[in-house]
Amino acid sequence: MTVFLQSLISGVLVGGVYALIGIGLTIIFGVMRVINFAHGDLLMVGMYLTFFAFTLLGIDPFLSVLLVMPAMFLLGAVLQRVFINRVLDALPQNQILLTIGLGLVMSNTAMLLFTSDYKILTTSYSSGAFQLLGLSISKPLGISFAITAALTAALYWFLIRTDTGQAIRATAQDREAAQLMGVNVRRMSVIATGLGAALAGTAGALISPTYYIYPQVGGAFTLKAFVIVVLGGMGSVIGATLGGIVIGATESLAAVYISSGLKELVVYVLFLLVLLFKPAGLLGKSRM
Repeated sequence: MTVFLQSLISGVLVGGVYALIGIGLTIIFGVMRVINFAHGDLLMVGMYLTFFAFTLLGIDPFLSVLLVMPAMFLLGAVLQRVFINRVLDALPQNQILLTIGLGLVMSNTAMLLFTSDYKILTTSYSSGAFQLLGLSISKPLGISFAITAALTAALYWFLIRTDTGQAIRATAQDREAAQLMGVNVRRMSVIATGLGAALAGTAGALISPTYYIYPQVGGAFTLKAFVIVVLGGMGSVIGATLGGIVIGATESLAAVYISSGLKELVVYVLFLLVLLFKPAGLLGKSRM
């Protein structure tokens, strides 16, 4: 039972950060109906920003979130205004090719600047752990989960309680109707993309103490983000949160009880089963 609880807790903690990645992707898709294949590469940029903030400026990886979030918001807003905005009314395949191209530009630029060597961000607490009821909880994962929970709660409050958040939700539900009601949908698109990029970059900052950093790291997280979003329900922030935690817990338990090499396979089998029996995802129809 101890091994099970230990694995479950570790999985839930990792799943919280996965959820942050999925929430960023679902906000972008919900508002603009654009499938962002560059999402994982935005996370990679956040990881590098965190790494150099730590090595060059001595800023703790978790404190660097305060720098990474606004920087990534700005990057996302620029990408939307300069590139993505031009294909909003284009064919879906054109949108996909554009975002794939943006991802390739970011990953290859990182490779040219920093080489393809793996980088490791090591802090004084990287291998530390909290003790709770006889269970060992990784300090980096525990702190990451706490920050993720706070950010998710703040984002949910922003979407529900503020005028801008309600305008974003209105744009996600019906873009044309929102525009007729006086909502500046172009501005909402910029904000949504900026938020999505900021959340992806923040997730990159939070996982930097526990993952290798290299230019191609974004590819795996892009795929994982899509699994999380579809699993939870396209366009649902709560669904993305639930999907991330389910994926994290499944990976952790599968690594312990089946095989660490097969944990990804177990996740995709679960994903296919959910789609088979509940095609709309765990939380039903798309919503924010």
